[in-house]
Amino acid sequence: MDDLIVMADDPDARVRISAFHALACDRCKGDTCAPDAEQVLAPALRHLAHDPDPHVRSRAAELVGKFAHTDPRALAALEASHTEDPSPAVRKKAGWYTPGGTIYERTAPRTLGLRNSPRTVGSHPRP
Repeated sequence: MDDLIVMADDPDARVRISAFHALACDRCKGDTCAPDAEQVLAPALRHLAHDPDPHVRSRAAELVGKFAHTDPRALAALEASHTEDPSPAVRKKAGWYTPGGTIYERTAPRTLGLRNSPRTVGSHPRP
């Protein structure tokens, strides 16, 4: 994981694209645990906002999007990118990870609570 994080700052855009993809893509990691925000969010935020290559910014948006529900910095950066990025493709992808976006809505945490159906109210189910 540390090597991938270092690769996110490589001078070659193709290396940065691959690094951000590998850090964001759960399928590519197989059984390896996903990195946490402390490890990857700062470089992803920096590249989303300032990388000169739109493909890198697009891949950085995917990684930042992993934290849209848990870190206010991630959501703010995605919203800014969605409205301000010079690339229409990056704006579109960032929008997927903001409220109302397809990925944001699909990955929203579900709230747990008791259902209010008559069969589950109280300590014993009703017949």
